[in-house]
Amino acid sequence: MPVAATDGDHQPSYLRGNGHGHGGSSTNSTGKRWAVLVAGSNDYGNYRHQADVCHAYQILKKGGLMEENIIVFMYDDIAFDISNPRPGVIINKPNGEDVYQGVPKDYTGAAVTAENLYAVILGNKSELTGGSGKVVDSGPDDHIFIYYADHGAAGLLGMPAGEEPVYAKDLVDVLKKKHAAKAYKSTVIYVEACEAGSIFEGLLPKNINIYATTASNAQESSYATYCPGDFPSPPSEYDTCLGDTYSISWLEDSDKHDMRKETLEQQYQVVRRRTAFGCLESSSHVMQYGSLNYSKDFLVTYIGNNPENDGYTVTAASGYLFSTSTTRAVSQRDANILHLWHKFHKAPDGSDKKLKAQKQLLGEIAHREHVDYSMSHIGKQLFGHPDSANVLTTVRRAGQPVVDDWTCLKSLVRTYEKHCGPLSRYGMKYSRAIANMCNAGVTVEQMAAASIKACSMKARDS
Repeated sequence: MPVAATDGDHQPSYLRGNGHGHGGSSTNSTGKRWAVLVAGSNDYGNYRHQADVCHAYQILKKGGLMEENIIVFMYDDIAFDISNPRPGVIINKPNGEDVYQGVPKDYTGAAVTAENLYAVILGNKSELTGGSGKVVDSGPDDHIFIYYADHGAAGLLGMPAGEEPVYAKDLVDVLKKKHAAKAYKSTVIYVEACEAGSIFEGLLPKNINIYATTASNAQESSYATYCPGDFPSPPSEYDTCLGDTYSISWLEDSDKHDMRKETLEQQYQVVRRRTAFGCLESSSHVMQYGSLNYSKDFLVTYIGNNPENDGYTVTAASGYLFSTSTTRAVSQRDANILHLWHKFHKAPDGSDKKLKAQKQLLGEIAHREHVDYSMSHIGKQLFGHPDSANVLTTVRRAGQPVVDDWTCLKSLVRTYEKHCGPLSRYGMKYSRAIANMCNAGVTVEQMAAASIKACSMKARDS
């Protein structure tokens, strides 16, 4: 693959510093910088994911990355949603500035698919369906930054369109292909999702120049923040969470500091501490994977630097590294219930708006009950009453991927959905249970029989 044209001649002087990362990259690198930003959800109840991604775009743009090298995936359905109290405006923190203005609409709506994401990363324009056609057309001297925010589960990340979510094995295979093509010098990946560590655990090699951090380890939730009832709380007219704890930690750190002088490791420590100690109730463990030597690189190599932050470093931030807040943790999977409850609670009594909100809330509760019931009964049919809970919740030892046979996992998910309906964002939490079915040797035929019986029983009982 030919070496891509460089953007070094177009960089302002503040981006052409002397700092060198331990991984071999530097702020005076001759390679281009590329970024792929992915909000993997839709619906107003998931406002925070698109807000996170729009905020990330603003940081990269202010940091000097060229717009043609920033590729954005977002469903683009919340800015003008009827529930948005400020039409055309998206904020990522209470009383924050608009982060939506100017964000490119590269892949929106039906184009926000796993297949398009893989094609964009690999630079395969011919494999795209819809969208702007922008891809990561990178060369061996280039640096890539990938940021994803949405719901996740053991071994997968959600996407709002397309036939399948992002499966960990598929994503890592794409990254390996990109490396084999000598299409980057180094890549950094940030992932905001529940059980995000499972995307890389036992899968991401340490020798392909990729450094990744995740909002959570392989078996825990990540958390929304700036939610109704939090302190600080969103403005009273908002009934949804504005951000995610891990995401706003790295975003707000990047807003304030000189990225020429802050390393990936330093930001990791900021984010780890704020995520772990910044909540009153629950928290998650921010993790690192892959080529950890790249954590010594300066952030400017990947996300640029806002000249307004020159000279303002983490160590000069009056203890910011160790700062905490009084945020109340809200699990990613429960943030939508919180949104629907506040929507119902705020609607005028006796109004059509109240009845509609009540229907949405009760519908979500009923769906969760259906998924919980069906998965419980499928497990009992496959493994027997005493053993099913242990089998379905088993967590494999560290260093192992969630499943050995990824084709089996995909097949059993499709089989369940065929007979019982979509897992949805809530039901994604059962991906570990389905992976354990594969690890225990459950076949598609056995899953189909158990699903038909469990879901027909639920239908009769309803």
